[in-house]
Amino acid sequence: MDGSVQQDLTVGTKRGPEELFCSVPNGPYIMSTTANGSDSKKFKGDLRGPGSPSRVIHIRKLPNDVTETEVISLGLPFGDATNLLMLKAKNQAFLEMNSEEAAQNMVGYYSTMMPFIRNQPVYVQFSNHKELKTDNSPNQERAQAALRALSVSHVDPGAAVPSTVLRVVVENLLYPVNLDDLCQIFSRFGTVLRIIVFTKNSQFQALLQYRDGASAQTAKLSLDGQNIYNGCCTLRINFSKLASLNVKFNNEKSRDFTRPDLPSGDNQHVMEHPAMATAFTPGIISASPYATHAFPPAFTIQPAVSSHYPGLTVPALPGALASLGLPARLGFPPLPAGHSVLLVSNLNPERVSPHCLFILFGVYGDVMRVKILFNKKENALVQMSDGTQAQLAMSHLNGQRLHGKPLRITLSKHTSVQLPREGHEDQGLTKDYSSSPLHRFKKPGSKNYSNIFPPSATLHLSNIPPSVVEDDIKLLFSTSGAEVKAFKFFQKDHKMALIQMGSVEEAIESLIEFHNHDLGENHHLRVSFSKSSI
Repeated sequence: MDGSVQQDLTVGTKRGPEELFCSVPNGPYIMSTTANGSDSKKFKGDLRGPGSPSRVIHIRKLPNDVTETEVISLGLPFGDATNLLMLKAKNQAFLEMNSEEAAQNMVGYYSTMMPFIRNQPVYVQFSNHKELKTDNSPNQERAQAALRALSVSHVDPGAAVPSTVLRVVVENLLYPVNLDDLCQIFSRFGTVLRIIVFTKNSQFQALLQYRDGASAQTAKLSLDGQNIYNGCCTLRINFSKLASLNVKFNNEKSRDFTRPDLPSGDNQHVMEHPAMATAFTPGIISASPYATHAFPPAFTIQPAVSSHYPGLTVPALPGALASLGLPARLGFPPLPAGHSVLLVSNLNPERVSPHCLFILFGVYGDVMRVKILFNKKENALVQMSDGTQAQLAMSHLNGQRLHGKPLRITLSKHTSVQLPREGHEDQGLTKDYSSSPLHRFKKPGSKNYSNIFPPSATLHLSNIPPSVVEDDIKLLFSTSGAEVKAFKFFQKDHKMALIQMGSVEEAIESLIEFHNHDLGENHHLRVSFSKSSI
């Protein structure tokens, strides 16, 4: 955030109509100003010291055509709004919250995460006034009507409304999707209060709670079956049976936008219901550590600080999502040209080899070159064919265990892996795979693009010759010392099968060892991670 923004966010600074009261020693007092040209508005309040918390929030630099509903919606994630004063001629408003705690949470949040209304940044700070007292002008009647419509206390408890909680499954996860991306998409249909992301049955899923059932219903009707990106990342949406989500930590796996005071929990996973705890495993996507807030349709949010993850350039959005005005990139700035080299650290120097990394990283893109560092063999450079594939590999493999050690993957400062100079031997630590026949993605539009999944204990096998039976494959995979827990041929095609190993780590090592294994009859086994379990 630049200096000008920080200055605008200074709590208690007197600007706009509040400057009228700089010389007033104490309250109460009446304010009268002109809004919308000729309408007169008044309010009565108590002067407070600069920076003092107050239930009244001063909002500045609003768009010319802002509505009462849009202003009120800024405060709804934090509590009910009890009064509103619009000063449209000055592009300002005063919003009174139902408690000082709600106002403090609101100002605290927006001091680090700037809200946008209609793509225009707005500035939020405490007012110097303790309460709003407004008249009965037509403009004020409109504000009161908006407050009644949006306030929880005015909702008819007897009215039949759909669930506010949606269960979202992202199928065909070719490009990384995270909690912030889902917030950005679903906030177009209403205020998202809470969200939890997790993996179940090797699928990236989320539970997402709206403030009201109407928003949840609209989002389901609009988004179910749509792709986030062209031809992939398909949203499957159903209503959840849960009445509410219980979030204990604000981190990359869960977020409660009404409780910015929650701890991060050191990235522990949060269960939305104790009875479902056994169903969840850690999430698969390395998400940005910075929150992206959720707002009604007119809102988007821009983090005050950028993600520490370099970005992913993605294809244009399909028609349905593009028509919603969603950006072509969801939280990933463009990757700098040439940035396709990954630094892989925390390797097991006794067991790692260039071929091992070539096969593993080749699941997520075509590996051009691999170099294990001569003087530091627990580190390696892996050059992918482009930045998108580098991001995919980093997102899916960072933190996964290989040979007993969790991988640490970041972007390298190098733009390419240099081969050893002619006549210089490097003990086989550098390999060029640019012309390898084992590349999975060299054909444009390859179907392998639609079969990219995170590492899982279940492997998908293909290109199995007719003479090979179940026991042959189970015996083959157990020769490495791994446990084979289950096996199943595809019912309609015995060239393919699923095999479940004892753990994700065993599955990773089995994929490395047996991908391209010669099964005879000119058939080489193809191994990838499965989205399904047996």
